Amino acid sequence: MTSSSKDTLVPSPLAAISLKLVGAITIAAALIDFLTLLFPPDFGNRAWQLATVTSLVDRGIVPLVGIALLFTGYWIDTSIGRSSRRSSLAMDARFWTCLLSCLLGITFLMTTVLHPNNVRIQSRDALSQVETDAEQATSELETRLNADISQRRAQIDALLQDEAQLQAARDSGSLDEAQLEQIERFRTNPQELDSFLTSQATEAQEQLQIRIGEQKSEATSQLRSEALKATIRVTLSSLLLAIGYTFIGWSGLRRLLAMVG
Repeated sequence: MTSSSKDTLVPSPLAAISLKLVGAITIAAALIDFLTLLFPPDFGNRAWQLATVTSLVDRGIVPLVGIALLFTGYWIDTSIGRSSRRSSLAMDARFWTCLLSCLLGITFLMTTVLHPNNVRIQSRDALSQVETDAEQATSELETRLNADISQRRAQIDALLQDEAQLQAARDSGSLDEAQLEQIERFRTNPQELDSFLTSQATEAQEQLQIRIGEQKSEATSQLRSEALKATIRVTLSSLLLAIGYTFIGWSGLRRLLAMVG
């Protein structure tokens, strides 16, 4: 009974082969995925850089899992006495895996440094575009407001100059008593018409500026929030990946060099 229990605890050569195979396939598939993300390259496009880096970081854990599986398979080989010392590191898959791990560590470390600056520049450009859009919207709405005020002035002038048209508007009920009294005041005091239209334009312009300002503030706040979240998430994830890959790669190379030596 005891002997049978001990036999079941012995690592199986099939498990070692399976882990190494799955690990190698995982690494290869991840590298193909990385290359697909990088093709076609457009390094001059900052939006492409940000999207590509984010996708690479999101997928960055996959090769790390493959490396862990591969080394676990080699560890099982060693524990059951199936591994053999190789005189040439070039013939050892672990050597190339460690080099790849170091390369990925350096890549993600560079991403940790470069990504926040790219996010900052893109956020600055986006905020500048928001400012430009707000100015354009203000100009367009002010033009429309001036046109509306001019139209109202023309309508009132027409009523003041044409008694028949004013009487028709009175008979049709399109003007109430307060409006009729106001028009009569405009007839006796033309300056009051100018003051009325000016106050109407000023009030509408203030409401317009408040509305555009609120929209601008909301867009600015959203852009800054998204930039901060993107910076924190991608930078911290990239830093953790850089630490993991570099530690595994450097530690593995040291041990392999010690074995050969």
